[in-house]
Amino acid sequence: MRTVVGAAGLALMAFGALMVWDQTTHWDVLIWLAGAVVLHDGVIAPLVLGVGFLVGGLKYRGLVRGALLAAGCLTLVALPVLLRPLPTANSSVLPLDYVRGLLISLAAVAVLAVLLGAGRWAWGRVGGADDQESR
Repeated sequence: MRTVVGAAGLALMAFGALMVWDQTTHWDVLIWLAGAVVLHDGVIAPLVLGVGFLVGGLKYRGLVRGALLAAGCLTLVALPVLLRPLPTANSSVLPLDYVRGLLISLAAVAVLAVLLGAGRWAWGRVGGADDQESR
């Protein structure tokens, strides 16, 4: 199965490369792809590893890592609109305030993570009190 999936992936990559090569802007795409690799390997991966190392000793590290992962995904989805807000002739194309929307979404993730952490802490205290009383 691994071989079949690998072969399918290689075939799709080759098809994508042929589709890009037929475009007149194939060099722009190749430069963009090289920039994405440099950005990932030079900035994003070290940042993620560093933050993972920093939260490694926390009691609720899984919760913190999950919240950071959700925040990173939200930011990644919003980045194209945030980095290049082009003026459009049609005002309904990008009608929302995307910075505000991203900040609200990130605040919701943070509040939810804090509430889940507080719930786990409270549940542990209640469970611990019951265990001590039964002894």
